[in-house]
Amino acid sequence: MLKNFLVLFLLTFFICIFILLMQFVWMHVQDLVGKGVEVGVLAEFFVYAVASVVPLALPLAILLASLISFGNLGEKFELTAMKAAGISLFRIMRPLTIAIAFICVGAFFFSNYVLPVSQVKLWALIFSLRQKSPELDIPAGEFYDGISGYNIYVRKKNPRSGKLEDLMIYDYSKGFKNATVMVADSGKILFTDDNRYLVFCLYSGESFENINQQQQRVSSDKNVPYRRETFKEKQILVDFNSEFNRYDESVLDDQHVSKNAQQLLHSIDSVHALEVQKSEEQSQALISTRYFGREQTKDKTVLPVETEKERTGLNTDSIFSRMSESKQRTVMTTMVDKARQQQDAIAYNALLLQDYKRYITKHEIELHRKFTLAFACLIFFFIGAPLGAIIRKGGLGAPVVISVIMFIVYYIIDTAGYKMAREALWPCWQGMWLSSFVLLPIGIFLTYKAATDSALLNPEAWVKVFNKVKEYILNIKDKCIQLKKRSKTLEKVNS
Repeated sequence: MLKNFLVLFLLTFFICIFILLMQFVWMHVQDLVGKGVEVGVLAEFFVYAVASVVPLALPLAILLASLISFGNLGEKFELTAMKAAGISLFRIMRPLTIAIAFICVGAFFFSNYVLPVSQVKLWALIFSLRQKSPELDIPAGEFYDGISGYNIYVRKKNPRSGKLEDLMIYDYSKGFKNATVMVADSGKILFTDDNRYLVFCLYSGESFENINQQQQRVSSDKNVPYRRETFKEKQILVDFNSEFNRYDESVLDDQHVSKNAQQLLHSIDSVHALEVQKSEEQSQALISTRYFGREQTKDKTVLPVETEKERTGLNTDSIFSRMSESKQRTVMTTMVDKARQQQDAIAYNALLLQDYKRYITKHEIELHRKFTLAFACLIFFFIGAPLGAIIRKGGLGAPVVISVIMFIVYYIIDTAGYKMAREALWPCWQGMWLSSFVLLPIGIFLTYKAATDSALLNPEAWVKVFNKVKEYILNIKDKCIQLKKRSKTLEKVNS
């Protein structure tokens, strides 16, 4: 059993990896296509991408492998034979449970030590690919905008000489109001030796330059002049770095995806201490802005601000009522301004503290994710194994359908919990463990039903239940008809 399960697990795991990898590559296809990167860089990207999809592929592979394994046993009546020999379902599942326990431990170590390193290298590689200029391949008969600030049209390309014939270049690198249009009979586009610049070599052409800026400085005339130039040969140098420059990985060292559990805990404690310190400093600053004693405004108006000694005996309402109307208006205006200043200060302080809270939330989410992966593998085994024993269907038919449905339910619940935790609507532990809290009772229920030989998914059993319900409804209907007949008979007798 253990051998068959491990073979199925490895097979389904690689299938899930392939499917999820294709979906991941499709999300980043625009960062890969047309960049002219080397095969080694692409291979590196795929290796890191495989590591990033393991947290999704591993639970799905365990669910599918356990479903197929116990479905095959039930379909061939081997499971029935073992139960008839006095072997319980828990004893049958014991070797696979031990294997799954080792897989869960391995999943935790993978997410704690391997995944952070691969995530840093993957995102550094993605940022490097995004910054790389696209491979220069100017098509014939259409406009090409792969060079920033330029739009090029080539009518025909000469494959022998490599020249571009009958070309037009729109240069709007200085802005659309100061665009330059160049037309030439032929030309070439070359790279400099260091591959940092492009050289446009144009032959027998003209250029038209809009000088709108100069016109605005001279006068406000609506007519905008332009400069026309005729040339036999002209060279234009354009900044176009075609080299592949790697992103500095050290920039991602403080990101939550680059840390293991110990580093995450250290960062959470450190930033939490900074948050508390900053909050106390802000509170002290707000308290210090309260003016004790009697304060005077610019026009020497005494404001009724109470001191600690006068707090119990001073009646500010009576003092305010004895003031003239102009002084009352001045006092009210001053107090409203101070209240608005305090409100703005509180809002600004809350915004500063929000950065600390967002940082802590991201790290707490990543910390819980390392444990939920291992626990999800265990839950999916105790869902797949008893479910396979109940449905008694092997192969890749019903198990695949059931696995996909269960995994979609898990993914939706897990994503919803993650968003709740990320937006601080729920505590992080509730959001990240929501999917486990929902699926764990399902696993326990299915395991109990499989151990007690319940016909939970047996069509014949459901048909019997349906027939009983139908018979019960028909009996009620007959009784209602009889009651109506009796009531009509009594009415006739009374009449």
